[in-house]
Amino acid sequence: MIYLGGEAEVRIEDVVVKKRKPKRYRLKEIDESLRIKRTRTEAKLISMARRIGVPTPIVLDLEEDTIVMERIYGTPVKDCMNEEISREIGRLVAKLHSANIIHGDITPMNMILSNDKIYFVDFGLAFIDSRIEAKGVDVHVYFESLKAGFENWEKLRDAFIEGYLESGSEDVIRRAKEIEERGRYVERRLQ
Repeated sequence: MIYLGGEAEVRIEDVVVKKRKPKRYRLKEIDESLRIKRTRTEAKLISMARRIGVPTPIVLDLEEDTIVMERIYGTPVKDCMNEEISREIGRLVAKLHSANIIHGDITPMNMILSNDKIYFVDFGLAFIDSRIEAKGVDVHVYFESLKAGFENWEKLRDAFIEGYLESGSEDVIRRAKEIEERGRYVERRLQ
């Protein structure tokens, strides 16, 4: 199977091969440098998350703009989401945030349930940041994905918050709510 995303082509075979695509609108030298740097950063953050206890694929090889990773067999979280899964996602995101890892795209599409573990499988937008704002945006992205994908999104959100607050900061949850309010304010002004 081959998936074409905005940034990369992902081939799923016995392993997962993620290759960042060249961008024609950038100077070739800058583009190549950016793709290599972003690929290295992604591989580093996948491994870092795994070391702190967040299930991720094992990075098997890294070559310039390509990462070869373990294939995780299981069910996409979007297809099996429930309150307990969302609560566990909250716990795992709090672990990421404790190491200042900002995932950048926490959605049920980017997680796989395998052997009773939730694996985070896409760190393409991840970065390091200790600020509450960055962590709040990370959580806000998850909440928005719940709204878009599930009728019982409020229960799933509340379960996530319970899990997150077991070891995460209340300031992050407050900030996620503030970010949502900012969005509503902009929507009202545009109407």
